[in-house]
Amino acid sequence: MSALRWGYGLNGFTGHRLGDACAVVAGLGYQGVGLTLDQPHLDPFAEDVAAQVAHARACLDRQALACVIETGSRYVLDPWHKHEPTLVSGSRRERRVELLTRAVRIAHELGAEAMSCWSGTLPSGVPDEEGWRRLLGGLGPVLDTAARLGVVVAFEPEPGMFVATLDDALELRRRLGEPEHLRLTLDLGHLVCNEPRTPAETVAIAGPLLGNVQVDDMVRDVHEHLPLGTGALDLDAVVAALVGTGYTGLASVELPRHSHAAPVVAAQSMAALTDSLDRVLAANHPEEVHR
Repeated sequence: MSALRWGYGLNGFTGHRLGDACAVVAGLGYQGVGLTLDQPHLDPFAEDVAAQVAHARACLDRQALACVIETGSRYVLDPWHKHEPTLVSGSRRERRVELLTRAVRIAHELGAEAMSCWSGTLPSGVPDEEGWRRLLGGLGPVLDTAARLGVVVAFEPEPGMFVATLDDALELRRRLGEPEHLRLTLDLGHLVCNEPRTPAETVAIAGPLLGNVQVDDMVRDVHEHLPLGTGALDLDAVVAALVGTGYTGLASVELPRHSHAAPVVAAQSMAALTDSLDRVLAANHPEEVHR
C-alpha cells in the first residue's frame, strides 16, 4: 500500500469554526490539515494566542488529524497590502521573520510535521543578489529556531515570487549549506503553471527533499488554484510520481477560494484523490489495491 496521506488546507474552510472544519475533514477521510495562521482559526498575533494554540491542539487530537502549519495568509501582517511584508520586501522584513518564528514555535507546540513558507516577490528594480541577501538574512533566524525546536521548515517555490521554481528552491538550499531540516513544499498546480519540466519529473527530482505537498489543479501561466479535474494537471501521473518517491508526509488539497462550498469541494477532492491512487496502485501493484 502507498504511504501517501491526504490532507485538506483549512484556508478552504474559512466559513467554519476550527473544530467544525476538523470534524468535516476527518469525516471525509482526510488524515491531516494544512493550518494557515490567520483568522478565523489561529491568529498568531492574538493576545490569547496560547489559548488558541491549545484549542487547535484539542481540535486536531479529537479528530486524530496530523497538521502542517501554513503561512500564506493574505493580510495577517498588513491589512492594506496582500502578503506584505515578505522576506524580500524593501522594509519591515522583520515582521515576516517574526511571523515565521512564531509559526515555528506554534508548529512545535502542535506537533506539526512542518512549517511551510515562501520568499515573496522582489520589488521591481532590485538586483537578484540583493534579493538573495534579504532572503538568506531573514530565513536564517527562522531556521535557527526550527533547528533548536526540531521543526522542519518546508520552503515553497511560488509562481511570480523571487523563489518561483524548484530550481530556485534548490539554489536557496545550496546557499544555506543544505541544512537537513530545510525541505521543500511542492504545490502540484504550480508544476503545471510555471515549472520547466513535466509535473512528474519535478516531483521525482524534489522527492528526497519533500516536506509538504499541496494539491490543486491549474493551467499553464495562470496562478489560480482550481478543483481537481478542472485544469491541465495529470493527477494520476503526479500521484504515481509521489508514490514512486516514497513520500510519507501530508498531501493537502489547497483551494483557498472555495470556502463557500467547502464540504462539497472537499468531498469531491477526496473522491478524485482516492480514485487516482487506486488507479496508480492497480497499474503497479494490483494485489495491493484496497478501498
